[in-house]
Amino acid sequence: MTKVLIVTNDYPPRRGGIQSFVHALALRLPPDEVVVYAPAWAGAVEFDAAQPFPVVRHPGSLMLPVRSVATRACSLVAEHGCDQVLFGAAAPLGLLAPRLRAAGARRIVGLTHGHEAGWAAVPGARTLLRRIGDDVDTLTYLAEYFRVRLARALSADGARRMVRLAPGVDPAEFRRGAGGARIRGQFGIAPERPVVVCVSRMVPRKGQDTLIRAWPAVRARTPGDPLLLLVGDGPYRPRLEAQARRAGVADAVLFTGPVSRADLPACYDAATVFAMPCRTRRGGLDVEGLGIVYLEAAATGLPVIAGDSGGAPDAVLDGETGYVVPGRDVSAVADRLVELLADPAGALAMGEKGRAWIDREWTWDRVAEKLTALLA
Repeated sequence: MTKVLIVTNDYPPRRGGIQSFVHALALRLPPDEVVVYAPAWAGAVEFDAAQPFPVVRHPGSLMLPVRSVATRACSLVAEHGCDQVLFGAAAPLGLLAPRLRAAGARRIVGLTHGHEAGWAAVPGARTLLRRIGDDVDTLTYLAEYFRVRLARALSADGARRMVRLAPGVDPAEFRRGAGGARIRGQFGIAPERPVVVCVSRMVPRKGQDTLIRAWPAVRARTPGDPLLLLVGDGPYRPRLEAQARRAGVADAVLFTGPVSRADLPACYDAATVFAMPCRTRRGGLDVEGLGIVYLEAAATGLPVIAGDSGGAPDAVLDGETGYVVPGRDVSAVADRLVELLADPAGALAMGEKGRAWIDREWTWDRVAEKLTALLA
């Protein structure tokens, strides 16, 4: 029997898109064939107890490719008979690949997300990324944007062995009727009120500030007093709340704060349109990987407005399931929001196309099949 050791800094109970991606992959492998090695976070003991496979925690909150981490990972390969290794994020832990191969790993796969594009642009980090690409059997990439940028940093052989592996979504979990009426009742939102939702960490790249800047125009041009529902939390939240007050739209922007994973489908289901106009920052070092939230929104039957950063455009069929807009263009964001809110039938049709696209192309079952083939 084969067995895979997942070595990752990005893993629940810490929140985030990469964490969700890696955890979802782990859950879709046979539970008796998986061991996870990840950092310790608050709540890890309770979380790990509910998992169907063993989770071994590093004593700190960050794992680096240093001797102590390498020694522990190698001992797990030997102890559990792991012949496959999956790095939850190839950089920097992929530098451990030679040690793990010497310990008995026959097949090593490294996932890449968004930050590796930054590595590819920085001379010293680019050299390390090239080493990782040469030492693993396969590097995955989320979207063509990243394949092109990573390939520039890799050797010809490393680039040739890259394979696309993007996250998926569970259409049975994210769907119309998943509890939106309950969320509207909880926050006092009238059933007929138009709602634009953004589900994301509150950091500058995600574009919640662009939505707030666009909101006076959206509100003035759309009947029914539309509400902007910002779901999530993060270091940018106080600035966003102050911005809403300055713009005079604080009464039409609702901050939910952090919500549980169980409540996420209901938050999408409470909305009319999904929007996250992400933008690339810091000269390409801060870029959107793909945006699983776009897929979750589409699965719920919402038309999606995505920013043009990184792999985000790959999560939307522009003009069919939603629109891709320049993430810094307030007027473009406002125009698309008004268009969708003013045409409920058209918005519904886009949402239905998005739901069908998810069923065809973006289910976790398809992703799991591809991962199994890569590990084999």
